[in-house]
Amino acid sequence: MPTEVLEHTGLVIEETPPHELRLFPLDTFEYKYPGKEITISFVTAEFTAICPFSDFPDFATIKIDYVPRERCIELKSLKLYINSYRQVKIFHEHVVNRVLEDFVRACDPLRVEIEGDFHVRGNIKTLIRASYRRGEPSPQPPGS
Repeated sequence: MPTEVLEHTGLVIEETPPHELRLFPLDTFEYKYPGKEITISFVTAEFTAICPFSDFPDFATIKIDYVPRERCIELKSLKLYINSYRQVKIFHEHVVNRVLEDFVRACDPLRVEIEGDFHVRGNIKTLIRASYRRGEPSPQPPGS
């Protein structure tokens, strides 16, 4: 994302450009019970990224619930993927959408719901949810 100037304050902000993210790839393995719906839930209470406005760290709990189709997300790669955000400048809203896009691209689930529960900052708590159902248009990252 290019440098942006905030409309009312004139302050300059810059997120890490997509080509510089260097996010660890999400690995998958075969789901051997296709057609049998299960829900897999992941919770990580140690998500960290950098606020592009303040350059301070943002902390969150990220929750992922999904129903696999033919592939499941491998847990170690998910841990490394989540941890690779630690040096990324990204807004809360964009984190949740980016995780959703990458998750869908990696394993093509039947459904997935992602929630970012960000810690209080400046007296405001942010909770962001995004979801995907197979058959709906796939989420596309900006500039792809």
